[in-house]
Amino acid sequence: MSLEYVKIGLISVSDRASTGVYEDKGIPALQDWLASAVENPITFATRLIADEQPTIESAIIELCDIERCDLVLTTGGTGPARRDVTPEATLAIAHKVMPGFGEQMRQISLNFVPTAILSRQVAVIRGGALVINLPGQPKSIKETLEGLRDADGKSTAHGIFAAVPYCVDLIGGPYIETVDAVCKAFRPKSAVRVCAQSS
Repeated sequence: MSLEYVKIGLISVSDRASTGVYEDKGIPALQDWLASAVENPITFATRLIADEQPTIESAIIELCDIERCDLVLTTGGTGPARRDVTPEATLAIAHKVMPGFGEQMRQISLNFVPTAILSRQVAVIRGGALVINLPGQPKSIKETLEGLRDADGKSTAHGIFAAVPYCVDLIGGPYIETVDAVCKAFRPKSAVRVCAQSS
């Protein structure tokens, strides 16, 4: 069985980056990490938008319903500031809420800063897509997706991406293979398939 194509939507929520005040770093960081972690061929659909709830809702709906993305990752807009409304927008378009993703992201970040408890990332399912809010900083994005390792390379905290492929399986999406050295996907033995790398 050859590797299936995966369509991933990336949304960077930033008032200043969306108006050109500074360069967006969220989408490039996500693209780089996903390219290193996922074996499947990936098609990206990207959006750089302002911190406006209706705009965020519309972007997520478009990526899920029209672009038919299997996975949608947002970055930015998840703090307690008045303009931070990404979680509200994400919950507003949700069909199911997946609280474990946000819980684990905060747990990982608490290894570094006590203010991680101020982050409000959520994850939801809309139709056939998994939607996850990620932090805004590239370093934090990598840590929450990939997890943490000690000096010997042993995992000390599981990254959230380890659970993404099986979640995508369960909602009817493509079978995602990961690069074990970056982030080993976990599936029950009964759900594991053998895929051949596409050329």
